[in-house]
Amino acid sequence: MPTAALVLYPEALATSVTLPVEILHAAAQMSQSRRGLGIKADIQLVGLSGKSTVTLDSGLRLALHGDISTVENCDLLILPAIWRHPRRVLKHATRWLPRIAELHAQGTTICSVGTASTLLAETGLLDHRPATTHWHDFDRFERRYPAVNLKRRHLITQSERLYCVGSVNSIGDFMVHFVEQWYGERIARAVEAQFSPEARQSFETAAFLQASSGAHHDALIRESQDLMQLRPEEAHSVGSLAALSGLSARSFGRRFHKATGETPMRYLLNLRIREARALLQHSDLALADIAWRCGFSSPSRFSQAFKRATDLSPRAFREAVRGKRFGAAVNSAS
Repeated sequence: MPTAALVLYPEALATSVTLPVEILHAAAQMSQSRRGLGIKADIQLVGLSGKSTVTLDSGLRLALHGDISTVENCDLLILPAIWRHPRRVLKHATRWLPRIAELHAQGTTICSVGTASTLLAETGLLDHRPATTHWHDFDRFERRYPAVNLKRRHLITQSERLYCVGSVNSIGDFMVHFVEQWYGERIARAVEAQFSPEARQSFETAAFLQASSGAHHDALIRESQDLMQLRPEEAHSVGSLAALSGLSARSFGRRFHKATGETPMRYLLNLRIREARALLQHSDLALADIAWRCGFSSPSRFSQAFKRATDLSPRAFREAVRGKRFGAAVNSAS
């Protein structure tokens, strides 16, 4: 069961609280409706001073589950976006920020939203690591935290278990990524489709990803991954990839799975689905052409594989991601 906590201070923007909570709840509900899963989620809103509620500057009052000092065994901790300058939060942060560093040391993944990256920077956890913040705060942040490697061109940064997202919108991209880690590709894509897919870009596209200790260093396997990424439309097989690597098919399959956590064919299928999603969203190619370009032997096989992965047909996905285009209103005088 994934456990998540969101730290609430009066200056927090409610949208950076409600969106992560709703995405996690949606993923948990979807997992419970699928045979063999049923992974619930434990989501807590925690305050700073032992009170039972917090009233945000927007006037919204939220009930709290506890205090940040009581948070234990947490998989994900979110620091919501701060409305306007973060100085008001920083003024009272010295008494609870050490707990953030303690949780990280215990294995908690931490994500800051917008100018809440200031809170992470104050702990020292971001020193000599990549980070981002709200664009309006770039200059101040860089002056105050010269040891942090500010990434102005990226909406999301990652360094091991520390994530910064630059805006409230980007927290949705991160949450879909987090859902994929816990619930798998299929549920992540289904959640993504429900939460405005036209506003989403892939986590990998938005993020600056720093290599972590979990990254593999098997050069032979990386070569086969590079080949599949470069030519996903080709008729790759375990045998053909193994031959290029100089390994037996059995040894190659085991080594590939050990390095990536996936079988070679599952890895290839996920590549093809991601490519198909991009073409459906950004091109006017016919479905048959997309199927061919992505390596599917027929439009029907493409449609079946795409729906298994995303819970949407290719046509329905294209309609969803293009569903909020604005046209010019034409008013004629009578």
